[in-house]
This record gives sequence, structure tokens and C-alpha cells, in this order.
Amino acid sequence: STAVIIGFVIVAVIILVWWVAASAGPGPLDALAQCIKDSGAIFYGTFWCPNCREQKALFGRSDKLLPYIECSTADGRGQLPICQEAGIEAYPTWQFADGRRLAGTLPLEQLAALTQCPLPS
Repeated sequence: STAVIIGFVIVAVIILVWWVAASAGPGPLDALAQCIKDSGAIFYGTFWCPNCREQKALFGRSDKLLPYIECSTADGRGQLPICQEAGIEAYPTWQFADGRRLAGTLPLEQLAALTQCPLPS
């Protein structure tokens, strides 16, 4: 009946509004991600790389604050000049302010230690 359809629509709208409101706030790792960025570290990756997605997932909503540089061309077949010039050969690659580079998904504890950033308690 029409009342049932309207009821479903109202419930769907309420759930959508709640989800948007819940995901719009600050992430629990915002301070860590911002500190990593402020440290001068750079995270090179590609949109098609599963390990890059895994690295971003460790930060949840806070991934938007990471110092991320996309290396892939839009078609996924080439590397952008910024990454060619930096000599990036694997994804993800982290470059730190002291010149060190590490490839692969790094745990939050290791990223915090390498950038001297505090982990949230």
C-alpha cells in the first residue's frame, strides 16, 4: 500500500541523513594523518593498487589528510611525471623528510615512529 512505501522512503531518508552526518565529522586519526603530512613525508600510490587502498584504509576517514600523490595515469597504464621524476618503482612508497624510502603498506606504529608523530591513545 501507499502508506508502506512512504514508510520505507522515510526510513531510508533517515538512515541516509544519519550516515552522511556520521561520516562528515573528523576522523579518529586526523591528528596522526596531519602530523605525518606536516613532517614532510610523502605517500606515493595509485588508485588501482590494493596495498595503497589497504594503507588508506588504516586511516579510515582520516585518509583524506594524508600527503598522498597519485602516480597512475587515468587509464591505469602509465605513470605520471611527478612519480617518474621521483623514481617511484613500487606502490605504495613512502618517502620521509630524512630521505629514507620504504615500499609497502606500513603499520600506523611504524609511520608514527618514522615521522615522530604521536599515536592517538
